[in-house]
Amino acid sequence: MEFDLLMTNCKIATMVKKVFNNGYGDCGIIESGAIGIKDGKIVFVGQSSSMAATMASSCIKLKDCGGALVTPGLIDCHTHVVYGGNRCGEWEMKLKGASYEEVAMSGGGIVNTVEGTRDATVEQLFEQAKVRVASMLGEGVTTMEIKSGYGLHEEGEKKMLLAAQMIEEQMGVKVQKTYLAAHAVPKEYEGRKDDYITLCVDMLKGLVDAGLVDACDAFCESIGFSVEQTSRVFERAKELGLKIRLHGDQLNDFGGGELAAKFEAKSCDHCEFCGEKAISAMGEAGVVAVLLPTANYFIKESKMPNVALMRDKSVDIAIATNCNPGSSPCTSILLTMNMACTRFGLTPAEALRGVTVNAAKALGVEDSVGSIEVGKSADLCLWNCENVCELSYYLGLNQLKECFVEGKKREKI
Repeated sequence: MEFDLLMTNCKIATMVKKVFNNGYGDCGIIESGAIGIKDGKIVFVGQSSSMAATMASSCIKLKDCGGALVTPGLIDCHTHVVYGGNRCGEWEMKLKGASYEEVAMSGGGIVNTVEGTRDATVEQLFEQAKVRVASMLGEGVTTMEIKSGYGLHEEGEKKMLLAAQMIEEQMGVKVQKTYLAAHAVPKEYEGRKDDYITLCVDMLKGLVDAGLVDACDAFCESIGFSVEQTSRVFERAKELGLKIRLHGDQLNDFGGGELAAKFEAKSCDHCEFCGEKAISAMGEAGVVAVLLPTANYFIKESKMPNVALMRDKSVDIAIATNCNPGSSPCTSILLTMNMACTRFGLTPAEALRGVTVNAAKALGVEDSVGSIEVGKSADLCLWNCENVCELSYYLGLNQLKECFVEGKKREKI
C-alpha cells in the first residue's frame, strides 16, 4: 500500500460509533494509531503495530505525531457568518436596559443588518466575513455551513451566497451554502408575509441554477413564518432537489420538530422548546437536533433543550456557533463545545460528536467528512491533548497543533 502521508504514534478519535449506551456512544478511540493518506483521502486507519515495515517504507512522507490526539476536522454546521454592518452598539444599549422595541426604533435589529448587507458589494461581504472565518479555521474547522438571509431580495441573497462561495475558494474550507430568504420580512413587505413568501419561492430556482445553493432553511416561529408559509418554501426546495433544514422551536413549541420530520429535513436547529411529540418525530425521521448554546447564553434564554429526551428518542445531537451579529457573535467552536456541556448537559464525547460526525449528518455530507474512515476526506486535526475531554474543558485555550485538509497541512491564515 502506498501513501502520500503516513501519520503514526497518535491517539485517534475516529468517531466511528462502536458502543451506544443511553445515547452517549464513544469516540471510536484507537490507541497508538496510524492514518494513511493518498490523493487527499484516508486509505488506512488502525494501530501502528498492525502495519508491516514495508508499509512505512512505501510512503512519500512519514509523520510521527508524538502521541497527539487526532480527530476529524471540525464542522460548524450552522452559521450566518456573512453579513454587512456591525451591531455591537445595540448590544451595549441592551446592557443598559433598552428594550427590543427601543433598539428597533433606533434603527437596530435585523433591519440594520439587512441594510448593511444590501449596501455592501460581494467583495466587501467577503472581506468582512474573512476575519471571522479565519478565527473559526484557527480552531480546526474544515467544513462549515453559511446561510444567506440578510439580503431578503434576490440581489442581496445572491451577494451573500457568492461571498460564501469566495470563502470556500480562497480560504481552504469546505462550505455548504444554505438559502435562508425566509428569515425575516423586509421593510418593503411589512404586513405582507404571504407575498414575501411568494418572492422567496420565486427567487430560489435562479440561485439553484447558478450553483449557489446546497440546502434551504426557514425561520418557522411565532415572530417568523408559520408552518404553512414555511411549507410553501420547502415544497419548492424539494422540487429542486435541495436538502431541507429548519430554524425551529426556539421561542415556542411551534411544531418545528414535526415539520422538519414531515419534510425529512436534515436538521431542526435551536430546539429549546421542542416537546415530546416533536422530539419523537425527529427521532423516527432521523432529523438531527442542532443545538446552539452560545445563542442561548447571549440572549439570556432560561429554557434549555430537552437533551435527556433526545437521547431517549435516539435523536442525534449536533452543536454549532450560530455565528451572527444579533444573537451569537461567536467564532469559537471550542467555546461552543464547552457551553454545550456546561449549559445543556452534553458529555465531552457528545460535544465532539456534535462538531464532527453528527454535524456532518446535519449537513448531509456524512459520506465524505465527519469521521476518520477509509474513503473519507483526510480532514484531520492534531491536538496537544491527552484525551477528548480536554477539547471541551478549557475556556479560551486553543490546543490545535496542526490541521490537514484533504491530506495537506493548512497554513495559518
